[in-house]
Amino acid sequence: MEWLLGAIGLLAISGFSAIVVGRSARLSARLGAIGGVSACLVAAIPTVRALAGGDDLSFRFAWDVPVGSFVVGLDALSAFFLLPVLVLSALAAVYGGEYMQAYGGDRSLGGPMFSFNLLVAGMLLVLIARNGIVFMLAWELMSLSAYFLVTFEHDRADVRRAGWVYLVATHLGAAFLFALFTLLGRAAGDLDFEGFHETASLGAGWPAALFLLALVGFGAKAGFVPYHVWLPEAHPAAPSHVSAIMSGVMIKLGVYGILRVMTFLGPPAAWWGPTLTMIGLTGGLIGVSLAFSQRDLKRALAYSSIENIGLITVGVGVGVWGVSSGHPTMAVLGFAGGLLHVWNHALMKGLMFLAAGSVLHGTSTKDMERLGGLLKVMPRTGSAMIMGAVAIAGLPPLNGFVSEWLLYMGLMRGGLSHEGVSRAVLLLSVGVVALIGGLAIACFVRLVGTALLGEPRSDTARHAHESDRPMTVPLVVLAAACAAMAVLPNAVIPALSRVSELVLRLSRNDFHGVLSSAESPLAALAALNVAVWVAIGLVAVALVRLRRLQPETGDSTWGCGYAAPTARMQYTSTSLSELLAERVFPRFLRARVHTARPSGLFPAEASFASDRPDPLSERVYEPFFARWAERLARLRWVQRGKVHGYLIYIFVVVVASFAWVSVRGWVVK
Repeated sequence: MEWLLGAIGLLAISGFSAIVVGRSARLSARLGAIGGVSACLVAAIPTVRALAGGDDLSFRFAWDVPVGSFVVGLDALSAFFLLPVLVLSALAAVYGGEYMQAYGGDRSLGGPMFSFNLLVAGMLLVLIARNGIVFMLAWELMSLSAYFLVTFEHDRADVRRAGWVYLVATHLGAAFLFALFTLLGRAAGDLDFEGFHETASLGAGWPAALFLLALVGFGAKAGFVPYHVWLPEAHPAAPSHVSAIMSGVMIKLGVYGILRVMTFLGPPAAWWGPTLTMIGLTGGLIGVSLAFSQRDLKRALAYSSIENIGLITVGVGVGVWGVSSGHPTMAVLGFAGGLLHVWNHALMKGLMFLAAGSVLHGTSTKDMERLGGLLKVMPRTGSAMIMGAVAIAGLPPLNGFVSEWLLYMGLMRGGLSHEGVSRAVLLLSVGVVALIGGLAIACFVRLVGTALLGEPRSDTARHAHESDRPMTVPLVVLAAACAAMAVLPNAVIPALSRVSELVLRLSRNDFHGVLSSAESPLAALAALNVAVWVAIGLVAVALVRLRRLQPETGDSTWGCGYAAPTARMQYTSTSLSELLAERVFPRFLRARVHTARPSGLFPAEASFASDRPDPLSERVYEPFFARWAERLARLRWVQRGKVHGYLIYIFVVVVASFAWVSVRGWVVK
């Protein structure tokens, strides 16, 4: 544990150092980046040992808080989520050290570098906390540091709004977590995790209530629908390397929290698995549908994160469903697919957000209608983005295909082994996941085609430039990792089995029996991906040789209008999505269009505009909060701006509190 605590201390020290030298943007960025990378390397040592089968670690330090001690620990579940946090944070630190230089001319970089390191430290502490107070303090540290990073460009109104939406959502979730830990502490007598297994003393029905509290509290951070509205606001507003961290790993801590709480509650109830599965399917379908029609590149990726969190939740739900119904093969396939997608999505979405940041750095825009033709002028960024798009669309030969195929197999195995309503729901879920996958393919074909191919749609795209190596090397590393996870998925079986044994109490023999045999699905998928890579290599070599042998020819006599293509001759991102987004999707998922049509013999002007607000945010949350803000505004007369009045308020509250304590025994019997 000393290595992990030392890494957290190193993050804090390097963050403070970045503030001290904040006047020098380059030095501040380098100190923060070096500290972040060094801390991640230090923390990786015990993490890899734990995943390789090492003993659980713990550290306890007595303090004066009456409900427990400072307790941290490392087990298979913590290590499984720690590894993607460390890998992506190290690469994002390298990337951010260069990316933030563009902002160093008019503002200090000490604050954002300090906040980035605190964000990483908060995530590490969340994953190793073994006491309710330590966990909530770490959760708040993570949440507030992310807020300061989201609002880095606070001079923009949309960024300030995004920060407020994020802050409200994260603290509403934290309120449910306070209730969760209060009830767990009531059963255990203190807030140390080791005593939380005594939830049976709370009485019948309480495990279900605790599970629901965890779903809401952690689901708000994970981006479960309908608590997802902060993601499409915060991710586009934050610096791109921060968006990669928030989307790639921070939202996964919501999934970690649910799994950790499940270790306290004993065997899962029969309805937990179906509930998680339905939540995941709903999030996946709504997330990918809203991603399909976004113009903002990072906003589309944010909605895609909602979709992928949905797929992870489907996998966890199928695993829990299989355990509660007595079908271990279904449980192994579903849970393995969900957990494997945690790692895969961290790599894929980290790659996509960093590539989007490189596009923003090279063009100064993330509006897809102003991009186009970038693959010619930004070949490294464009190639990495294509790799990430293929992976996140769930296509071979990359890693997204592996974990999503395990989800299909888990759902199909469950459907074939159940009877009645359960069979119908599971088999229909296969179709829903297939629909989500098809929409994801269409979504990323649209994204890649609009941003990278064709002709530039604006001067900013026409004069784009490739990013420097500190920003492109992390892209190469993540792309290589996506390929490696696709051809070597068997390497993660031991880690998956230890996590499943801890959370679902599946035996390792069952787990290895399903996934480790020569006929296992992972072995077959690895062989398929290797064959596809070999085929791609052979085709590439053949094309290069054919191009060398082909004689040069002049322009054709008739080029069908494409001898000199222009941006006006190609599809826009809106037209590519029009058929599905405007003709197939339900009305509440469609874009809002504003049209002023030309009229008369000599029309003066015409206009067309569309925006794509989140339907839940626009029609539910914003009216609700506006209504209550208006009501609470009537209490502003209390704020008179006089200290004497405020002292009277405090005095009245204190007296009322003492009075309640005095008569409580008579009133509450």
